[in-house]
Amino acid sequence: MADVVRHDDLADFWAATEGFFGGDPVFHTVPIAAVHRRLAHPDPSDRPPLLLTVAEQGEVVAAAVRTPPWPLTLSGVPARWADVVAEELAGTELDGVNGPRPEAEAFVRAWTARTGCDAREVMALRLFRLEGLAEPTGVPGTSRAATEADAELLVRWYLEFVDESTPYDPDEEHAWTYVRGTLSFGAGHHLWLHDGEPVSWACAGRPASGMSRIGPVFTPEQHRRNGYAEAVTSACARWALGAGAEHVVLYTDLANPTSNSIYQRLGFRPVCDAAEFAFTPPDPA
Repeated sequence: MADVVRHDDLADFWAATEGFFGGDPVFHTVPIAAVHRRLAHPDPSDRPPLLLTVAEQGEVVAAAVRTPPWPLTLSGVPARWADVVAEELAGTELDGVNGPRPEAEAFVRAWTARTGCDAREVMALRLFRLEGLAEPTGVPGTSRAATEADAELLVRWYLEFVDESTPYDPDEEHAWTYVRGTLSFGAGHHLWLHDGEPVSWACAGRPASGMSRIGPVFTPEQHRRNGYAEAVTSACARWALGAGAEHVVLYTDLANPTSNSIYQRLGFRPVCDAAEFAFTPPDPA
């Protein structure tokens, strides 16, 4: 019989799941990055996480993580354990979930059956891993690391990125928390400059369990179609490799064929498809 445990302490949860997630840091990039950031660089504004493990004979076979405001992430919940996790969480309020498509879809079926919630897919994604960096040539300009002095620009571009590329509403307070937090945490923010003017931005996460994930990548509309996003992503990948990452990964929005082609030219290769779903509570009537 499976042993299902909700964890109150993030360090205890990580002690129980580090080996489970670390066995495939590419596939589990989201929970690894989320837990690592909170353990290494806690923020007073962090809301309590939701942490759950399923074990058989003392071995973790499933693990789910939610670090608000983000959805529950399910890379660690194989489809065969979706019912068990949904049953344990049935009294918990969930706005949504994300994860590799088979795992996410299995949980959505289990969750909607138990709660009566409606579910709709809000993003279709693809996870890529760098297999060998092919740096672009002929892109005018150069890269430099972004610093605290660039925070106002990064916040503005982050808000534009969220508005344009995600199902979330832009939130200036969250944008400042993200930018300042990741800068102080040592993430690899990079700007691409043309004639001294910033024209594109990308960020690579500080390596965790040998993995660094790139994102966001953003170029304002007036500077697009010049190769800047490809060039700044390459600069981030170089930084991540130099910082000790064995695996450099990123997600693309499948609705954006341009970004998918850009990253493949750089040497990123598909790992798996993923999806994010939003839940709507049942109508009380």
